[in-house]
Amino acid sequence: MDPREIQTEANSDPNQSTHVYHLALDIGGSLAKLVYFTKDDDHFVDGEEGKSPRKALEKSKGRRNYPVLHGRLNFKKFETSKINDCIEFIKTMKLCLGGSQQQENPGSQPIALKATGGGAYVYTDLFKDRLGIILDKEDEMDCLVAGANFLLEVVPQEAFTYMGDQKQFVQIDQNELYPYLLVNIGSGVSMIKVEGDGKFERVSGTSIGGGTFWGLGKLLTKCKSFDELLELSYRGNNRAVDMLVGDIYGGMDYSKIGLSSTAIASSFGRAMSDNKDCKDYKPEDIARSLLRMISNNIGQISYLNALRFGLKRIFFGGFFIRRHPFTMDTLSVAVNFWSKGEAKAMFLRHEGFLGAMGAFMSSDKHGLKELLVNQVVQRTPNKLSFALDKIHGPLDGELNGDESIECSVYAA
Repeated sequence: MDPREIQTEANSDPNQSTHVYHLALDIGGSLAKLVYFTKDDDHFVDGEEGKSPRKALEKSKGRRNYPVLHGRLNFKKFETSKINDCIEFIKTMKLCLGGSQQQENPGSQPIALKATGGGAYVYTDLFKDRLGIILDKEDEMDCLVAGANFLLEVVPQEAFTYMGDQKQFVQIDQNELYPYLLVNIGSGVSMIKVEGDGKFERVSGTSIGGGTFWGLGKLLTKCKSFDELLELSYRGNNRAVDMLVGDIYGGMDYSKIGLSSTAIASSFGRAMSDNKDCKDYKPEDIARSLLRMISNNIGQISYLNALRFGLKRIFFGGFFIRRHPFTMDTLSVAVNFWSKGEAKAMFLRHEGFLGAMGAFMSSDKHGLKELLVNQVVQRTPNKLSFALDKIHGPLDGELNGDESIECSVYAA
């Protein structure tokens, strides 16, 4: 059996009895993302000379008397249109927050979960009525940046480049991480200049994003889901729909301005001269052209904003990407072309969970980042050598939302 399938089954078992000590949500227009911590077995993290890291940290940091739990950060997603599936999944969990278990003490005080995204407002009453849970709302941009910073600073092999079917992990020098441009591609696109922890500015964006791809794709094809449309695009040929430079110049390059004959001159442009109806075009070709049009547009706008602020590194996040090779390659080629090779498009392994990760981080009582950093300092001066390299899930292919990272948190 594929290890990825084993991990997915372990995380998704509706009859699971795993104790969840912290859970945070990012409910967007298209997807609801969860990040939650599950404790391994029933043991604490052992420290040097039989003392737990908690005691050493309390002495230097003055943190409250909470035990340190060893376990996993888990990542899972649901379609927002099927929010009831997400609620049912949470309902199966034993939420051990504030010293009580939700299911075993139904009469106890309501549990407050950190949440971000527009859905945190839309579904407030639903979560309260169905689960007795209060959604403690956090700012969406704050969470996106906090989640990206955490993953880039702590998780090894989080960032990578992808172009021409070549994937390469990027070693991030913590002293040179900032500033960078974070491009989060959800239903729409936000472009954020990040200068450090809590230091950022939304500098631009575009309404042409993942929602555009799915919305237009749904109108133009018979696809019933985003993933179905994405898979369809992989089998298509956009040249059957797009007008190329070669179509205008008799199959020749326009070398004077650096355009090859295969460059797209007009997305969907061939349709204006062909005497065909929509039904005469293959749906996979339409899907491919649509994906390429949106990805090229985002890549170009991203580079132009990076150019405004002299930023050389651009990190792309959001579930629009899905680690889809063609999407990543198109974004990378666009950035490389417009920057003449001076800027790089980089991608994140946990691309779709930045907001949920940031919401998780916003719960100070669990001290995740502080604990991780201090344990790294105690064990080794190299952050990237910490136990976080034990990541279960696909390194290549699509991140399906069922993945976990080994780590430790304070239990509160």
